[in-house]
Amino acid sequence: MTDFGAIDALIAGAKKEVPLPPAEERRTLREELNVSRAQLAQALGVSPSTIGGWESGRDPGGEVREKYAYFLEGAKTKLAVEAEVTEEAEEALAEEPGDEVRAGAVEAVDQDLDVDVLATPQSCVLCGQPARYQVAGFAQHLDPAECGTAEPAQTREPAAAQEPAARTAPRRDGPSGRQGPPGRGVKVVPVGRRLKTADAPDLIGSAVAATLVEHAGDVEAATKALVRRAIPDAMALLDHSRKGGRYDVVAHPWLPDVLRKQSARGADQIWEARPKWARPELPHGEHEVTALDVNGAYLSALKTHLPLGQLEHATGDHHDRRRAGVHLITPPDWDHDAYLPNPIGSRDEPGPLWVTEPTLRLLLRVSGPKYGLCDPPEIHESWTSGATEGLLEKFRVTLKDARDRAITEDDEVTLEYVKAMYSKFVSTLGESNYNRELYRTDWMHLIRSQAFANLWWKAHRAYDEGLMVVRAMGTDELHVIGDWRAVFDEGRAVTEVKIKDVYTVGTPDLHDEGAD
Repeated sequence: MTDFGAIDALIAGAKKEVPLPPAEERRTLREELNVSRAQLAQALGVSPSTIGGWESGRDPGGEVREKYAYFLEGAKTKLAVEAEVTEEAEEALAEEPGDEVRAGAVEAVDQDLDVDVLATPQSCVLCGQPARYQVAGFAQHLDPAECGTAEPAQTREPAAAQEPAARTAPRRDGPSGRQGPPGRGVKVVPVGRRLKTADAPDLIGSAVAATLVEHAGDVEAATKALVRRAIPDAMALLDHSRKGGRYDVVAHPWLPDVLRKQSARGADQIWEARPKWARPELPHGEHEVTALDVNGAYLSALKTHLPLGQLEHATGDHHDRRRAGVHLITPPDWDHDAYLPNPIGSRDEPGPLWVTEPTLRLLLRVSGPKYGLCDPPEIHESWTSGATEGLLEKFRVTLKDARDRAITEDDEVTLEYVKAMYSKFVSTLGESNYNRELYRTDWMHLIRSQAFANLWWKAHRAYDEGLMVVRAMGTDELHVIGDWRAVFDEGRAVTEVKIKDVYTVGTPDLHDEGAD
């Protein structure tokens, strides 16, 4: 009886292993929930590399398997509920009969704009009448029927693809320290009045073809000619991409002192957070390091939150995500320099400093509950304006598509031309004699800083995926140890990386080798 009793107890206590979803679904569920491998590993009491193994096909066992299955099932349930709630909310807004304002709000959400209902109506930036909604930080009517003077933003026709005659730069002087007038020169087109335009002509392809004909097919001469006219051509392309846009930006705003050069050949007070970091120590032994080159760093950085109008001053430790500009902060201490670069870059001097919107948003994100890598920065004062992340999006996509085609067709002329257009566009946004159509020093700093922030996130991704980060330099250079192809796609597209160099560091570990 004792033997049979033990067998009965064994059968009663036996149970099947908890089923798990396929490996690729496990990773998708974690990433869609915005949970890092390190966070999940800490909750389950395992290492991040173990999580990586489970997401690559290995299966856990025992008690930790039940915990992992519980997380995956909970993630699946939460994501399903959120998707259902979002779908129902959008259907309710879009399908309510006769309500054009609600439909306009849904359309604004689709375009990735910030739409808020105002507790107290404010003056519409177009007609001056009370408006109940705020789009990207500006009060306006969503229904054009309610807006007395709503008109589409005016844009000028693309300039001819040639060097423009020199013009006298407009005066930008303003009393030192005086707060700029709010919103002057900014026009916001109501959502319901968006223009529907035909596809833009291929200005880039036409310019390349015409220049090759002009130089009798001489590739080198045509490339030099195109690079020389890259700035006016970029401005013409920007104008064309802005047709039908919602905003008419201030092209020559008054600048606060922090954005003015301290001397003729000096710099202003803005810190761009350029990384120049190297890992202080490496494990013993010999290591193969791959230097990766990030493609189109400044091109990708054109997608960033840019202020539309003249910057306005504010004080206090508060960040409004609907606005963008520069901020005086006291940065937090960074305790991870042994394996990750500091988000504010390589800075020796302690104390407050002026940083850009991308740097501040990076610090706020890494200090949040998801990452918890540092304390939040302390904001002392800011110069900001209502902003949007999509201001240069059509311009960026047009350049990206032309770059992609040039790579596919092995067209080096177009490739060099496009590269010159976006790189010179960024470098001449400040006080430059080469671009008198657009003086936005704040934009120049923000775009550069966005490129640095993008590189930092690539370094963090490499670390999170189990690679050893060795160096991070400038906007496009990342050195790693490990199987980087499991983390990044290789190629020439802006979403890919390519090998810049492969080298060896350290010395062979001879600890276990015996004497002859």
